[in-house]
Amino acid sequence: MQLVRQKEECARRRKNQARALVAALSVAAIASGCASGGGSAKPAHGQEPLNAPPARALDSYAQKLAATQVARTMAAKRWGLAKTPLPAPPPPAVKPRITTRKGFEVKGQANLPPVFTTIPTKEKVVFLTIDDGAEKDPALLRMMSELRLPYTAFLSDYLVNEDYTYFKKMQDRGVTLNNHTLNHRYMPGLSYEGQRREICGMQDVIKKHYGKRPELFRPPYGNYNRDTLRAAKSCGIKAVPLWASEAFADHMEWREWDRDLHPGDIILTHFRGREDWKGTMPDMVRKVMKTVTDKGYAVARLEDYL
Repeated sequence: MQLVRQKEECARRRKNQARALVAALSVAAIASGCASGGGSAKPAHGQEPLNAPPARALDSYAQKLAATQVARTMAAKRWGLAKTPLPAPPPPAVKPRITTRKGFEVKGQANLPPVFTTIPTKEKVVFLTIDDGAEKDPALLRMMSELRLPYTAFLSDYLVNEDYTYFKKMQDRGVTLNNHTLNHRYMPGLSYEGQRREICGMQDVIKKHYGKRPELFRPPYGNYNRDTLRAAKSCGIKAVPLWASEAFADHMEWREWDRDLHPGDIILTHFRGREDWKGTMPDMVRKVMKTVTDKGYAVARLEDYL
């Protein structure tokens, strides 16, 4: 009997929480509409225009947002996440100015693509990036789509060429495919022309298979020199994001001394499975999302800030 009462109480609380969320969203929307001084307001980022009477439109919009979060909560439970991922704020109206991190400069850096580990923002957001392309786990595609988690891929052709269609499916789900060189070589050990072949060659591969040359490049192992950045620029690269922390299936590793997340941090992980890790790609997502969500952060789309 006690168990039945507990279940009834939990159901009642969930129902009240859903009602409260809808009410809160409605109040916020009404306040926003009043602040605009009447007239036709532009829809928020990602919101479709609503052609309905104001009260009904606001109620419909609030219910849609609530339903989205409910669906995400259900997906989180289905995939075994400890908590539902927090929603990211809308992209900034004005993108932040990206500069090279202190100590990461090369000679003539002002005229070369910036190298950075963190995006300048006050929002509690981080950015998930996945490198190389070794593991091609269909479960990762389903999991990230159902959880609505954005991420960015940096691909190397010597691994991607085993199955170009896997990454086309990824692209079709809204993931940007970026440059991680043809063969994952240690770039400072190559000549300028050798580095240019690695970078420009991968630009050509991505253009051929996915329709567009990317503007982001990550050097293998995070190693680069002046020739790397010169070559990258000549191949159409605009920015070189490195990382502030790295995610594995069973732990996190940190660049900073405080071993913590910071607003705008870029998180690195790899396309890996049980052969290399103590777990799978979904295990990695569960681990990184527990860390991110427990610390009050949301995962945002990197390209929205660049």
